[in-house]
This record gives sequence, C-alpha cells and structure tokens, in this order.
Amino acid sequence: MGRPLFIVPTIKATKDCIKISTAHYGKLHHKNGPANAFRHALWNYLIAKRCLKWNKKEAVATDWAKKVTDWHEEAFPNKALAKAMDLHNNAVGRFIFEGNSEKSEKEIISILQKMTLESIKIEETTHLSALKDQLVHIIES
Repeated sequence: MGRPLFIVPTIKATKDCIKISTAHYGKLHHKNGPANAFRHALWNYLIAKRCLKWNKKEAVATDWAKKVTDWHEEAFPNKALAKAMDLHNNAVGRFIFEGNSEKSEKEIISILQKMTLESIKIEETTHLSALKDQLVHIIES
C-alpha cells in the first residue's frame, strides 16, 4: 500500500472509531442500520484526518482512507447490498472530510450523528449515486 507513516494513525483511527460508535450506539453499529452507517463514515473521516498530520495533502489522506476501507470490504466479503452500503457510507465519510478537514473530531461526530438520524433505507433497486452526501442503511434499528 506504500504509506508506512499512515499505519499507526490508521490503526488508532480504527480503534477510536469502534470506541466512539459503541459509546453512541452500543452494539447497534455492528448491524446494517443507521448506526453502522455512522461507523463507516466516521472511520473514513478519522483515517483521513489522522493521516493528514503526516502528509498535508487532503487528496493523499482521502486516497489512503479509500484504499484501506476498500481493501477491508474485499478482504471480509459481505452480501452485495451490504457491501454497496458500506462502500457508499465510506465515501460519505471521505466527502465530509474533504469539506470539513479543519473541524474538530467532536464537531464531525455531531454532524455525522445528525446525518445518522436522516439516514435513508435502501434496497437493491436504490440508485446510490443520487444519495452521495447522505448516509444509507438496510435495516431499521
């Protein structure tokens, strides 16, 4: 993957993401509902934000977050709709980062919590490209 300085911040971002998601949503973030959408978006945001400290280019940080989280989706296969949902919510997290990299993590958590309340339930026929700035989920929780 080629970015050794990004390994430690990526691991820390991953651990912190789980801790934050559990603090706000309990175990619900392990299901395919709105809390899971929050976790995926936050994970991508945190990876990009933490890696930005090591490379001051937002595009490099977001590309890394995409590589890591895309790899995760390939390494741990999911059903097609769940995979599409995860990849979409990952992209939303990077989209939020790109417009808000100067904001604190606390501010972003608040933004993502609001977005989680407005998360859209999707089905196989949903066109995700029309929802590029919205979180999505499969099950109600």
